[in-house]
Amino acid sequence: MIIAQTPLRLSFVGGGSDMKAFYSQRDGAVICTAIDKYVYAIIKERFDEEIYLNYSEKERVSKVDDIRHDLVREAMKLTGVNAGVEITTLADIPSSGSGLGSSSAITVALLHALHTYRNELVTAEQLAEEACHIEIDRLKKPIGRQDQYAAAYGGLHHFIFQKNDRVLRSPVHLPPALRRRISESMQLFFTGITRSADSILSEQQKNLKEQDKMESLASMVDLVQPFIDALVKGDVETCGRLLHRNWLLKQSLATGISSADTRSMYDAARNSGAVGGKIAGAGGGGFMFFFTPPGNQPAVREKLSGFREFPFLLSESGSRIIFDGRSYSAK
Repeated sequence: MIIAQTPLRLSFVGGGSDMKAFYSQRDGAVICTAIDKYVYAIIKERFDEEIYLNYSEKERVSKVDDIRHDLVREAMKLTGVNAGVEITTLADIPSSGSGLGSSSAITVALLHALHTYRNELVTAEQLAEEACHIEIDRLKKPIGRQDQYAAAYGGLHHFIFQKNDRVLRSPVHLPPALRRRISESMQLFFTGITRSADSILSEQQKNLKEQDKMESLASMVDLVQPFIDALVKGDVETCGRLLHRNWLLKQSLATGISSADTRSMYDAARNSGAVGGKIAGAGGGGFMFFFTPPGNQPAVREKLSGFREFPFLLSESGSRIIFDGRSYSAK
């Protein structure tokens, strides 16, 4: 049995500029972090040649092409594992529509586990690029490239996306005490809504043909370096204000990013002491997070008592194999 553990992520500012519709014209940039919540891919060799899958559904098939779960199917094709396995995926959050990059994290975890099953060592960059290839090139999902890199590498990163599909990676190092203080200044709440981001992202890509939408997204990219500067200083107030500005710009990119309910939730938190925040991911539902000074958090928590809070910490670990139970003969 092999178990891969891959982190979920939070994107702060610049999200959306990792889509080719934007970075084919000008460099995109985001600042995002892995968190200590994970997805897991478990692979067990079977005695027979059948393929068994366990996720929110169960599948038993004889051929890879018959697999309904598109991420599992394409990951098996890419790695050349085609029979005699049982694959289980698990997550610390709702399986889809969270805004925390779960689909890309699952893709990275599957690839990591399958390569390990074949006794192949892989780098984080290879995992990220293969996940992008599966989701963007093979499955034609209207998504960007930050989630795959955030899941594979972990940690806090500044990613830059260039015209040739090259991704430049700059780790942002925070001392452990500061990293914990930043973690303790954030709150994450589940809106109770899960949704597919595809329709929102498809509209966003289409809208980037309009100059004003491109300029809004470029303004979000311009917030990345000031956000990093504030983060390394531990300036939570400035981080919150920049996040609020990013949220206002983000809502102009496509309909459905926010709703009356999510705007009401956001305003309630801000009026109770949160400095700024945003919907995680593409929008429309999933998780909403805020920068909130610790002293103001009880008031925000009380105001949002109808929503489940999801405590978390920033995480340094990327995708990793946490268990390989196969026996090896001594040489």
